[in-house]
Amino acid sequence: MNERDLRNQIADVKAGRLSRREFVQRMIAVGLTAPMAGTMLAHSGVAFAADAMDYKPTKAGGGGPLKLLFWQAPTLLNPHFANGTKDQEACRLFYEPLAGWDADGNLVPILAAEIPSKENGSLAADGLSVTWKLKQGVKWHDGKPFTADDVIFNWEYSVNPDTAAVSVGSYRGIKSAEKIDDHTVKLTFKQPTPFWADPFVAAYGLVIPKHLFADYIGGKSREAPANLKPVGTGPYTYVDFKPGDSIAAKRNPDYHQANRPYFDTVEVKGGGDAVSAARAVLQTGEYDYAYNLQVEDEILTKLEAGGQGKAQLTVTGHIEYIALNVTDPWTEVDGERASVKTKHPFFTDPAVRKAINLLIDRASVQKFIYGRAGVATANFLNNPERFRSPNNKFEFSIEKANQILEEAGWKKNSSGVREKDGKPIKLVFQTSINAPRQKNQAIIKQAFQKAGIEVELKSVVASVFFSSDPANPDTYPHFYCDMEMYQTTMPQADPQFFMNQFTSWEIASKDNKWQGRNISRWQNKEYDETYKQASSELDPVKRAGLFVKLNDLVVQDNYILPEINRRNCIGLKNGMVANKSGWDNDLWQIANWYRET
Repeated sequence: MNERDLRNQIADVKAGRLSRREFVQRMIAVGLTAPMAGTMLAHSGVAFAADAMDYKPTKAGGGGPLKLLFWQAPTLLNPHFANGTKDQEACRLFYEPLAGWDADGNLVPILAAEIPSKENGSLAADGLSVTWKLKQGVKWHDGKPFTADDVIFNWEYSVNPDTAAVSVGSYRGIKSAEKIDDHTVKLTFKQPTPFWADPFVAAYGLVIPKHLFADYIGGKSREAPANLKPVGTGPYTYVDFKPGDSIAAKRNPDYHQANRPYFDTVEVKGGGDAVSAARAVLQTGEYDYAYNLQVEDEILTKLEAGGQGKAQLTVTGHIEYIALNVTDPWTEVDGERASVKTKHPFFTDPAVRKAINLLIDRASVQKFIYGRAGVATANFLNNPERFRSPNNKFEFSIEKANQILEEAGWKKNSSGVREKDGKPIKLVFQTSINAPRQKNQAIIKQAFQKAGIEVELKSVVASVFFSSDPANPDTYPHFYCDMEMYQTTMPQADPQFFMNQFTSWEIASKDNKWQGRNISRWQNKEYDETYKQASSELDPVKRAGLFVKLNDLVVQDNYILPEINRRNCIGLKNGMVANKSGWDNDLWQIANWYRET
């Protein structure tokens, strides 16, 4: 396809003669990926507002109750503290970003009037600034107007170190935020920024109101009443919240999109487990939606036979993985366990880490547990495809693991446990409570035992494990064990934010209230420097190569052990229409959900 043909097709999209999806499909046919085609449209000034999506209801309300089931119950409602996906999802009922990511990896304006581009003059060619035009007429739930002041405040709020916001990584690169007028904000970056669509976009871009949080910036951030009683711009308004249990919300009558939302009320119920959640949608039809169905494929298929709903699978960059602790979780330093001032007693030996990687039977985990909902992988970064490394393969071999440990001087003692210099390899391996993860743990433990590694399995209630409570030692960021397993989500069709979780400045610690995203405490100077380079590289091909290198640096050191590239799996009751995306929260378009009758 020549440049003239390309320009003609983009013109057809702008004129409505060609749909966005048809354009993306044509670009895929000539060798582009869907996100690349979407970016091409965005840079050409083609914006697709949320209210342009397929939506049949002709008026707001009338849809009755919407019942959402989260077996991992939300625990807070401030998006800047939402460490786990469950809390991000709950916040999405009330709060909104400037833009979100659709299923094809395209940006869709939400609180923004349009998507910035070079063509519309809002995206600087040197990558040093972006100007956002805000949608006018938007109100907070208490009637106050949404303005540029709110956007600027969210930057100030998140980058204040005393706020200890989990969103800080998305905003740290901003040098200044300038109010052009009440509905225009110019962000200037500290360096050329190819991924400008990180701050104020998607999960970490939800905007909170300045007038309710200005007095709670910094050290008082956890004291704000609105942390538990949200006042946002979103389609639903707060009624009640019982942390770890339930949320009640009702339709926002002043919502800024016409004829939305369809449902009159929303009930979010937490607790139980993934299987019971799947059953409540797919088999009994008691609920309309079930979140994150971490259920064996065989069970899902049987539940779908109940005829009330279907499991919906979406390609993502999410990864189920095992982290080995770089630090010593059993030694306390200055009142902190798993401190970066310590080193793990035997993971410091590369032979031990290499052997452990060989003892993970990824193929069996995929075949017997996840099935259609996951793909076994040796890469941490798997999607979009242009960022996927060809340099890593996984292997399962108990024989090779034994040989490596033996040659490294780890000999079996009288109990059959390998030890060296008086240190036996005894591990505490933790994860959250759900059936696939417990079965996964059991598979791994069996292989470890055959290699002379003793394992104690620990399972923590999901609402605790994924909590952002700095006082709870059983949360996964505290990492008070030797190894742990969980899924980390990729909330954008670009890996920059996703891969910052291995930078040294993101280490979770007592000082940042364990809100840092680097949970394993792994550090590598070359990784840090490569990440900085990737963050400012404007050439897309070179930038993709840098992310491949980042993936290889982290997985080849064997502290981070990828297992399964997870598909996003939710349950939807028959008749439910939901705009799903593998690059954003499930509820990113909750305003556009409706039920076909």
